[in-house]
This record gives sequence, C-alpha cells and structure tokens, in this order.
Amino acid sequence: MRRRSWFLALFIVLLALPVQSKVSKAKHIPPIILIPGDGGSQIEAKLNKPSTIHYICSQVTDYWFDLWLNMELLVPYVIDCWIDNMRLVYDNVTRTTTNAPGVEIRIPGFGNSSTVEWLDPSHRSPTGYFKDIVNALIPLGYERDVTIRGAPFDFRRAPNEHSDYFLKLRRLIEETFQYTGRKAILILHSMGAPMMRYFFSHQEQHWKDKHIESVVSLAGAWGGSMKAVKVYTSGDNLGIYVISPQKVRAEQRSAPSLAFLLPTPELWGPEEVFLETDTMNITTSNYKEMFDALNLPDAYEMYLDTKDLIRNTPAPGVEIHCLHGTGVDTVEKMIYKKGTFPDKPNVVFGDGDGTVNKRSAELCLKWSKSQKNKIYNVPLAGIDHMDILRDKRSIDYIVQLVSNITKKNQQRENRKIRNLAKLEKKKKTFLAESEISDERQTIIERTKFEIPIKDVGSREHFTTYGLTAEEDRRQNSIMNFDEVAGHIVVL
Repeated sequence: MRRRSWFLALFIVLLALPVQSKVSKAKHIPPIILIPGDGGSQIEAKLNKPSTIHYICSQVTDYWFDLWLNMELLVPYVIDCWIDNMRLVYDNVTRTTTNAPGVEIRIPGFGNSSTVEWLDPSHRSPTGYFKDIVNALIPLGYERDVTIRGAPFDFRRAPNEHSDYFLKLRRLIEETFQYTGRKAILILHSMGAPMMRYFFSHQEQHWKDKHIESVVSLAGAWGGSMKAVKVYTSGDNLGIYVISPQKVRAEQRSAPSLAFLLPTPELWGPEEVFLETDTMNITTSNYKEMFDALNLPDAYEMYLDTKDLIRNTPAPGVEIHCLHGTGVDTVEKMIYKKGTFPDKPNVVFGDGDGTVNKRSAELCLKWSKSQKNKIYNVPLAGIDHMDILRDKRSIDYIVQLVSNITKKNQQRENRKIRNLAKLEKKKKTFLAESEISDERQTIIERTKFEIPIKDVGSREHFTTYGLTAEEDRRQNSIMNFDEVAGHIVVL
C-alpha cells in the first residue's frame, strides 16, 4: 500500500513538471506589442450621411459595421460606397483632416491582438496579418491580450494627427511593463517603422531604457517608399485584380499617411530623378511640380505638413532588428511617354520587397554609430512585403530572439535570487554576531564600577555599577578588589 502511494505521488510530481516549466518560462518572457502598417488596422464605421453617391449605398446605420477590411465592400459598384466612406477631407486652415460628412470612424481592439492578427474580422484566410507570428509565440508561454498586445491606429493619418494614439501607446507599454515586470519587444510592420521613429524621437531616453527591450522591424519603410509615388500617380488596386487602380486612387490620395510615406531626401538625393515625363523630372526637391501636374493642391499641403516629421530625428535609442525582403522587383523609377501621364507608367524596378525599397528598409543601419543600442540588419532573399509576416525564416528569427531574451531574463532573475540569498545570509550572520556582541556588552556594562579617585584602594568605596542591592552584596562576597581590577572601566 505504501509503495502504491509512493508511485502515485511520484506520478503527480512528474505530471506537474511540464506545467511548472511552462509557468516558469512564461514568467520570464518579454511582452510583445504589435504595431501594424498602412492598411494593417481594422476600421469600423457608423453612418448618418446627408446624401450618398449611389442609390445602393447606405445613408444611415444605427450600428457599427466593418469598413476595413470588408471584402464584401470591395466589389464593383459597391466599392464606390466604400471609397466615399473611407475618404478624408483636408482643412487647410487647421491643417488636419476629418472623416467624410456623416461618417463616424473608430479603430477597434486597442490593446488586444485579434484586430491585428486578422484584417477581416471574419478571419478569411487571405486577410491574415500578424496571426502566424502570434501562433508561433503561443507555445512559448505567451497569452493573447496579456503578453501579446496590439496597438492599431487609423492608418489614413500621419503622426502629426496621432497625438492621442501616441499617448495611448505609451500608457499601453507602461501598463504592460507594470503587469509583467518585463521590458517589451515592439514588432513593427511597414509604416509602423516611421511611426515608431517619430514616437521614439518624442520619448525620454531613460523611459526607453526602462520600458523597451528591443524593436523588430518587418519590411519597415523607415525612409519612405517609391510605392507612394506610384499610388499618387497611377493608383494601387490593393491586390484585387477586378478593381481598377484608378478607381481607388481618389480615396488613397486623400490620406496624409500617403504623403508621409513619400521618398525622403535622406535617401533620395535632390539630383535623383524618380519620375520622368516629357515635360518634367521629379526629385525630392520639387514635389510641388508633381502635385501641380496631378491637380492635387491639398495633397501638396499634406506633404508640407508631414515632410519634416521624421527628417533629421536623432537615433531611436533602442535596439533594432531590421528584417526585410530583398531581390523582389520594387518600383525604383517611373517613366512616362508623351500622353501617358499619370495612368500608364513604364516602371523601372530596383531591389526591395516589392513595396519598400531596400535603401529604406536598411536605413536603420545609419544609427549603428550614433547610439549605444545595437542595430541588426537581416536581409531575407526573395521575401515580399506581406510574406515576411508568415515566412518561416522571419518567424524563426523572432522566436529565437524571444527565447534568447527569456533566457537572459531567467539568468538575471536567478542571479538576483542568489544575491538576495547571500545578502540574507550575511544579514543573519551580522545579526548573530550583533547578538553576541550585545551579550558581551551587557556583561561589561554589568561589571562597570564606580571608582572614586580619592580612595581607589578603599573597599568601602568600591561599588558595582548597574547591579541590584542583592547582586551587589553577592558580588562583594565572592570577589576581591585584586581579582576584578583588570576589568574595571573608568567612566
């Protein structure tokens, strides 16, 4: 019977070991904040419009509905309603944008991971975003909405209109730090990189040192992208082949974030022509010519609002891992024959991931000599702009990074425990020695004598100090002056 009980106890202990291991591992993992890019956040809308552009479009809704990404709205004819609801209206007095009249917008799921794992709330397979990365991290002990959190934002707007978002992001990072006791890893995609470049330039270094463990940039557009020039001119069909790029161009041009993502003078010099027609050569020094030719005065004003937001900002002051695709045809230059501007360019391709030019994704190398925090450049051949979110190489890199930091946290915790144990041992030793010392001092105090100088040798004047009358009598009966003379303390 005893043997059976012993085996049962052993079985329970062995069964608990994996659970304890997982709990121990989860205790030391760095929390992760996911920062999406352009098009990487869900958008919900509610309507109370004065009019509609088409009879099939809803004018009033008493509920919130999915505006982005909602595949059902991106079909011929219905997409006209979507464009009118998604567009922004620029005010050149306040130099800010508002939603289209009668359209109320909100970004769901701040602090959660689900709304950046999937762009379509219905979780249709083509709309997966950070989901593969999150799924790879769960076995390491991560928990959705606790140690993996999302920070979606209205990607139509540039940093100058996101002061509230940046305050919320800072609080989210601080709150996560307080809950877990660990510094966070920020994983950024695409436009998330220049957004965080702006954010870090407005945070104190001591705050970054305390709260940020590392930054992983996936296809980060640190210095803009030629894709933005192409969107302004000929549009982009969002990868939906039944839709004309020119159809969605009006909505795209209304977004200040597109101006924010234009190639920067930091990487494209004033002499480098990237848009050529029979009448003009466009460089970073004469964007106004391009906007004038496109008849987009508001877009040019948005460019003026955003062009200096991250120009000449200091190094971010955080460790950065720049993962990016290479070897994929990426727009480098557009050449227009007479009469083809702006819809039909001849595209000259260069290196990049199909969306972000290599030079922009590698801009992080610039800071390697201007900050103490390490910069890692990780080119991944053949990975395009979206595949980097699900490619085994990039996911394995993130998992390994997290594992290394977890191990480092565990070692640091173990050292702390050992040091505390040593300190406690020293404290106990000190207290024990103090007690012995106190006992000795008590004995000394109890044997102090008052010795009048005028008659040291007189036994009548020799009285013990600090003893009761009975103790004094006892002491005088068993001690003579010569025996205690060596222990006298003169006060």
